[in-house]
Amino acid sequence: MTNRRVRVRFAPSPTGPLHIGGVRTALYNYLFAKKNDGDFILRIEDTDQNRFVPGAENYIIESLHWCGLNYTEGVGLGGPHAPYRQSDRKELYKQYADLLVNNGHAYYAFDTPQELETIRKELEAQKITFQYNPATRIRMKNALTLSPEDVKNRLAAGEHYVIRIKTPEDEEIRVNDLIRGEVSFHSSLMDDKVLYKSDGMPTYHLANVVDDHLMEISHVIRGEEWLPSAPLHVLLYRYLGWEDSMPQFAHLPLLLKPEGNGKLSKRDGDRLGFPVFPLRWTDPKSGEISSGYRESGYIPESFINMLALLGWNPGTEQEIFSMDELIEAFSIERIGKSGSKFDPEKAKWFNHHYLNEKDNAFLASYLQPVLKEKGIITTDAYLTDVCGLIKERCTLLPDLWEQSSYFFKAPESYDEKFIKKQWKENTSDILVRFKDFLSNIEPFSMENLDKTIHQYIEDNGLNMGQVMNPWRLTLVGAGKGPGMTEIAALLGKKEVIARMDKALKVLE
Repeated sequence: MTNRRVRVRFAPSPTGPLHIGGVRTALYNYLFAKKNDGDFILRIEDTDQNRFVPGAENYIIESLHWCGLNYTEGVGLGGPHAPYRQSDRKELYKQYADLLVNNGHAYYAFDTPQELETIRKELEAQKITFQYNPATRIRMKNALTLSPEDVKNRLAAGEHYVIRIKTPEDEEIRVNDLIRGEVSFHSSLMDDKVLYKSDGMPTYHLANVVDDHLMEISHVIRGEEWLPSAPLHVLLYRYLGWEDSMPQFAHLPLLLKPEGNGKLSKRDGDRLGFPVFPLRWTDPKSGEISSGYRESGYIPESFINMLALLGWNPGTEQEIFSMDELIEAFSIERIGKSGSKFDPEKAKWFNHHYLNEKDNAFLASYLQPVLKEKGIITTDAYLTDVCGLIKERCTLLPDLWEQSSYFFKAPESYDEKFIKKQWKENTSDILVRFKDFLSNIEPFSMENLDKTIHQYIEDNGLNMGQVMNPWRLTLVGAGKGPGMTEIAALLGKKEVIARMDKALKVLE
C-alpha cells in the first residue's frame, strides 16, 4: 500500500443538483490527489435509474469546472478505465455477482415486494424493525430455503429475483478509517443488502466496490453518511478476493445547519436566504428554481476557500488560501471528526476579500454585459476605473452595479432622508458658489481637486460637511460612494456641473 499510486474518485449520483457538501467531498479528493501527485477521477453512479434526473449529470460536470476541480479522467474525458458511467458498465457486474453466489457469499432471493411488506407489517405489530438478515432469511423465499432444483426452475422461468449478500451471523467487522481510527460493526446489526437485480442492474454497493477495484482506487474519501455501509464494502472486498488491495477509507464529517443542529439542507438555504448549490438549478419536473453561488455573485476561488475550511484545519491562523496553497497544506490527518456549522456571513466575508483582490479589468468584464442589458454604452477603460473605485464597497458581484450606477447615469431622484439631514437653508447658496468655483479648476484631477477644495472651504469659513455632503447628494443622489474628489474626477467637469445644475433646480 505504501508504494501504491494515489487514485481517488468523486462518484456522485445524477439524482439532482450537487449539494455544497458534495462539492466539499470533491474538493478534498482533488486536494489529496494533487498533494500526492495522484489521479482525480469523476465517475457517475447512476445504477438507480428510478431516481435519475435529466440534466443532473451535466450540472455536476459544470459545477466541478466552475470550482476549478478539473479531473484527470472520467465522464466526458475518458481514460484507461473507461467507461466511467455505471450504466455503461452494467454488463460487467453480473460476473462478480455470480462469483459471490458460486462461492456461497451471496444468494438468490425471490420474495416479492408484497411478501416483504406483509412480513414487515407483522413485525412492526410486534414492535420489531424488519431486516432481511441471518435471523429472518431462514423464513423467506430464497436459495437458502428453497431446493437447488426449485431455484434453477425459477431462474429458468424468468421469475423476478435479487441477489443478496450472505452476511455472517456472528462476526465483528472492523473498518480502519483515516479520520476516525478503527470502527467496529457487529454483523448482527447488518442486513443482507441487495447487490444485483434481475433487471440487469447492480445496486450501489456492488457496483461501487467493483469499480473502485477495477479503477485501482487507493483511497475512498466520502461523506460520513456512507460509514454504515463500510462494513458491507469490507465484506465484499474480502469475498471477492480483493482484501489485500482494498482502498483506505476516510469518512468526512457533515456540513451542519448554521444553528449546528442537523445536516445542512436546501430548506435551510431557503429559510435563511443563502444558496446550498454551486450553480442555479431548475427542477425539470416542478420548474422550481434554486439559487446558486455562481449566479448569486460569488467568485469560485472564495467559494472553494470557504468550503476547504469547513471540516479541515490547517493548524495555523491562516484563512486565505489559493488553490496551490490548499494543495500544499492539505492532509487527511487534519480533517475533524465533528460536523462543521455553515456560516453564510463567513461565506460573504471570503467573497468580499476575493472580490477586492480581483483585477479591475476582470470586474469590468463582469459589469460590461450588465450595462449593455441596460442600454448603457461605455468604454472598458472608464469601466475599469469605476470598478477600482467601488469594489471595496462590494461583497457580491451584483453589488458592482448597485454601487456604481451613478457613474453611468445622473440621479433621477434624491434620498429624502439624506436631504432632510444635510440640506439646510443656505445649502443652495453654498453650492451655487461652489459650482462656480469648480468650473474654473484646471486640471480637473483628483489630486488638484483635493488641494483646491480644501483651500476653498478654509478660505470661505465653511466646514467640510456643509459642502461635501450636499455635493455628494447632487452627484450620486444618496449618501454613498467613495471620496467625492474621486467621483468628480472620474465623471469629469462637464458632467459634474450638469448634475449640480439639475439637482439645484429640483432641490430648491
